[in-house]
Amino acid sequence: MALMITDACINCDVCEPACPNDAIYEGEEHYEIKPELCTECVGHFEEKQCVTLCPVDCIPLDPDWKESQEQLFQKYQSLSSSK
Repeated sequence: MALMITDACINCDVCEPACPNDAIYEGEEHYEIKPELCTECVGHFEEKQCVTLCPVDCIPLDPDWKESQEQLFQKYQSLSSSK
């Protein structure tokens, strides 16, 4: 699954620079995540960096974007090779 940022986000800007895939961006009301770029840090880190750093716990799994660990790793490989 990709992650998502809820409206509980306080726009603290801790998550955006921590994302290794540049999936996080400043939305109109709060930060958002591009699910097609989110690998939950698979391939980069053992822990989800944005979730670990978020002071308000507003980054859950996106129920509309279900992916297995294998799919996340394949996405990581695809994104890594396109850079």
